[in-house]
Amino acid sequence: MTIDPNEKMMSASSISAAPLEMSPSVKAAAEKNSHIAPGDLVVREGMNWFVLRVASNKESQVRDTLLRKVQIEHMEHLVGRILVPTEKTKIIKNGKQKVTENKLYPGYVFVEMKLEEDGRIPQDVFFLIKETSGVGDFVGTKGRPTPMKDYEIEKMQAASYKVEDQPMVKLVFEKGEHVQIKEGPFQGYEGTVDELNPEKGLVRVLVTIFGRQAPVELEEWQIAKSDKA
Repeated sequence: MTIDPNEKMMSASSISAAPLEMSPSVKAAAEKNSHIAPGDLVVREGMNWFVLRVASNKESQVRDTLLRKVQIEHMEHLVGRILVPTEKTKIIKNGKQKVTENKLYPGYVFVEMKLEEDGRIPQDVFFLIKETSGVGDFVGTKGRPTPMKDYEIEKMQAASYKVEDQPMVKLVFEKGEHVQIKEGPFQGYEGTVDELNPEKGLVRVLVTIFGRQAPVELEEWQIAKSDKA
């Protein structure tokens, strides 16, 4: 299974914004199936992971709608988790941590479900999914969705933890990277990242001052990537 990032995506205008009414227990169950938690099974028994095309920029809304419908229609034995993997970037500014999330696969949602013996989607599940606004087709051939490979599942799930469960959050900069200081006493200077302190959001940058290289400790938000290679 290969996702083509250049593939034409659905129009976001086809998404319905009407929320589904549900009880607190149904809401909690849907929320649980929207992320991967530490210790979760890679694939639940009898199920596989599949890739569903959806309207661009509406991935989370489609996921939430499908999860609610699965709970309301009691189809948990046929449809498991539904995920929208994101890349999480941590920035600490003035001592306060902020985590931003960017979708890794725009226009796609990952669905865990059980197929019929002939490889087709169960009829009830097919209509539940197809009657959801903003949903396209599954990645596959001849009406049969193609199961994801193990390494694809591993990569997808690694980006599907909640922020608080994420074992490691990607930082903006890397050691050795050329940067420009945009805030503070050394604004306008350029230098090279020498050391990162992710826990405190600090970056040590080597800056040339009066012909000599000196280390300057900065908060990550105070620097920007330089245009220089």
